[in-house]
Amino acid sequence: MSELSSQPTSVQSAYGWHSENRIFVNRRYQRKLVWTLHEKQKLVESVMKRYPIPAILFAEKGEANSQYEVIDGLQRLNALISFIEGAFPTVDGRYFDVSLFPTAKANWDDGKFTPLSQEELINSKEVSSILDYSLAFSIMRNATDEEIDDVFDRINSYGHRLSEQERRQSGIQNEFSEMVREIACKVRGDQSETYLPISKMPEISIDLPMMKHGYDIKAENVFWVEQGILNSNDLRDSMDEQCVADIAASIILGTVLERSKDTLNAIYERGSAESNQLNGAMAVYGVERFSAEFDYCVNQIELICQSDGPEKLRNIIYENRTSNAFPAVFSLIFISLHELFTIEKKSISDHSSVKAAIQNLTRRIDTSRRSTSSDERRKNIDIIKTLILPKLSPIDPAKDLLANHSALDVDGFIRSSGMELSRFELKQGILELYGDRKINTALLDRLVETVCGIANNGPNRTGQIILGVSDTEKDAARATELDSVQPRGVGTWNVVGINREARALGITLEQYHQLVRNHFEKSGLSEPLKANVLSSIDYNPYYGLGVLVISVPAQKEPSYVGDEMFWRDGDNTKIAEGAKLISDIGRRF
Repeated sequence: MSELSSQPTSVQSAYGWHSENRIFVNRRYQRKLVWTLHEKQKLVESVMKRYPIPAILFAEKGEANSQYEVIDGLQRLNALISFIEGAFPTVDGRYFDVSLFPTAKANWDDGKFTPLSQEELINSKEVSSILDYSLAFSIMRNATDEEIDDVFDRINSYGHRLSEQERRQSGIQNEFSEMVREIACKVRGDQSETYLPISKMPEISIDLPMMKHGYDIKAENVFWVEQGILNSNDLRDSMDEQCVADIAASIILGTVLERSKDTLNAIYERGSAESNQLNGAMAVYGVERFSAEFDYCVNQIELICQSDGPEKLRNIIYENRTSNAFPAVFSLIFISLHELFTIEKKSISDHSSVKAAIQNLTRRIDTSRRSTSSDERRKNIDIIKTLILPKLSPIDPAKDLLANHSALDVDGFIRSSGMELSRFELKQGILELYGDRKINTALLDRLVETVCGIANNGPNRTGQIILGVSDTEKDAARATELDSVQPRGVGTWNVVGINREARALGITLEQYHQLVRNHFEKSGLSEPLKANVLSSIDYNPYYGLGVLVISVPAQKEPSYVGDEMFWRDGDNTKIAEGAKLISDIGRRF
């Protein structure tokens, strides 16, 4: 049984914990950073006025109980940390003076953050007042995961602190809720480790158009908002997860569910007949199968919207321009396509014809309030299928449905490369961008060394190298100039693809693929890593641009290239020199 202890802690000490990466967030139940600028400013104002603020609850974790998992108080902690790091000003427009707090100043000097301004600043007395403020920390010691989940659920049952869907997702941890969370994360582009330092939260949180917190995920670039299915505030309330849950449960159960709050509550209720039935059906259907099918359907919808010039799905299906979200209609379209792909065994060869078929769709289906029943939703789905079916080809898409990596997977790898530097490497291609357009054999050698370095991260550690991604605007512009491609932006990266390189070389994509394989085959990469990698090089058509994904499976022993061992130092691959370093890598296994 857990024990609860009170531990008054100054803001200065709390920031020290953050600086030492001792404060962690568990994404199984913790939501994203969602506070508005005004909410953050009011908290800082309360601290400056020495007003009391609610206690912050942690669970003691890690070796020697040196880490603290946030159970309640994530938004408050982030507000204080980000204010100290100059992410926003006080209500009257003044910033924290970082130079007066040595710990924060050292982090700034190390490039861990950059203040927005250091001109209009609070005075030294106010800095001291904030740093000396005593936070009420309560710490659960020796708590099990079940006890932590139960406490979090109880805390968030009082009042309207979480959205309905957030309460559902945090209230039960099972295969269905975990699958919904992982699919939603992949579509949003905020995939990460389940357990991550609080310092990483801005990288997996969503910047709303009017808030501009500097978070890495821009709402307008997320599929749901980009296509008009949801508005940006809906993402804040996890309405995307609710949409995924509705679609997933309907498909896996084989019956279109009534679209209602009570229906979703029932399938999330621990031990309910509905929850037991769904989890039983999932055991038969398979999480991996459904996730792959979901990815494929999202990719096909994006291709439909891009055909004959990009257009929002909302503008395609509505005759009159509207800014309203349409998750209910989207679910119908999604399930219709899913049934055509998986049951009818049809595929789309001409996306523009499907786009024409669903033009002004909302005129042809019932979108009134009575259309939420199971029977009415079924009627609407059948209408949509009737419109689309004649435009499909009789080619079974099964092979594409279960491809090794979907376009969403590729997006996830690209975004994750910024957070997990040692596991990922992005390269624009194998041809020189400047001077003669010849194959860069030195780069191919570096790919082999990088595979070795990623494999040496340790047992159970995997990674990916993606060819076809530019990490600079300059290189993306050069690829566009040389090969007339339209790059696809993913976060701060630009996918320029490898199809252009195959065209420049005058070879097929299969020959390009074989060219890379041959280099690995002839290299001195040690076994079994070489064989593992050769069987894991995967081409993805990726929106007509094409990328090559070189996967690095987990290894059970250190790997070499010839007689040399390589390792990853952040996003750099280095030769392991010195007996101590080589020994340290060996001990990882």
